[in-house]
Amino acid sequence: MTVTAKAASALSHLDRLESEAIHILREVAAAFDRPALLFSGGKDSAVLLRLAEKAFRPEPLPFPLLHVDTGHNFPEVIAFRDQRAAELGERLIVAKVEDSIARGTVRLRKETDSRNAAQAVTLLEAIAEHQFDALLGGARRDEEKARAKERIFSHRDEFGQWNPKAQRPELWSLYNTRLHPGENMRVFPLSNWTERDIWTYIHRERMALPSLYYAHEREIVRRGELLMPVTEITPAGENDSVERVSVRFRTVGDITCTAPVASVARNPLQIIAETEFADLSERGATRMDDQASEASMERRKKEGYF
Repeated sequence: MTVTAKAASALSHLDRLESEAIHILREVAAAFDRPALLFSGGKDSAVLLRLAEKAFRPEPLPFPLLHVDTGHNFPEVIAFRDQRAAELGERLIVAKVEDSIARGTVRLRKETDSRNAAQAVTLLEAIAEHQFDALLGGARRDEEKARAKERIFSHRDEFGQWNPKAQRPELWSLYNTRLHPGENMRVFPLSNWTERDIWTYIHRERMALPSLYYAHEREIVRRGELLMPVTEITPAGENDSVERVSVRFRTVGDITCTAPVASVARNPLQIIAETEFADLSERGATRMDDQASEASMERRKKEGYF
């Protein structure tokens, strides 16, 4: 066995995932002219940002941070997003769905409608404005069926569309990064990670996260099996029975479609223990828009979604 092989065999599962992700991050920096890292303040994007630090520090990151803000995000997450960008001294670009609504490129039936799917329009507008040729995202294959179909380097055509039947092979960690004018690449360094891996890494790295990820009491109303948070954007209806329950969020997004789960887990190790017994993926268990149709995510990705 060679020295390199011996070193590789000594790596833990988490070390190998970290090494692969850092390799992908460096590949993007080398292959593309104007990449950006999608950073929402959520746990997966926080892990991706930590990996980018390890890949490029002490130099500044070779790409800006980009967030597509629906305007209906949890304030704790937005505060964490701004705090991390400021701590690192990195450029944060915020593309707002509100601006797309003002331009008339996004139209909603009413103010309280979910803006989650509308992010695709705002994202494509941000790509055009800043001429990004690659976007690094924190999506994982275990999140949802459509994400499980996607390559690490996911080609998008000149309209920002994804064709699941025309994906490029990825053999021996070799990636085809060639683009025609106007095309774009979405890159997912966390593709092979699981929810458990994410939390194990957060524990190992002692990472800070928005408090929503840990158990806290909040008012909810039940929508079938979902626990919908009671907020100014999602108030309880006249016939709703409001309960105060200990919950945490497995994923955070647009308030109108993101539900917490009942939980008493207050640290990463307790969350890891809960994850072992979870019957549904985090999106399947907590995203109302994903539950509406099994094909909803795939349809949105074909239209330009993350």
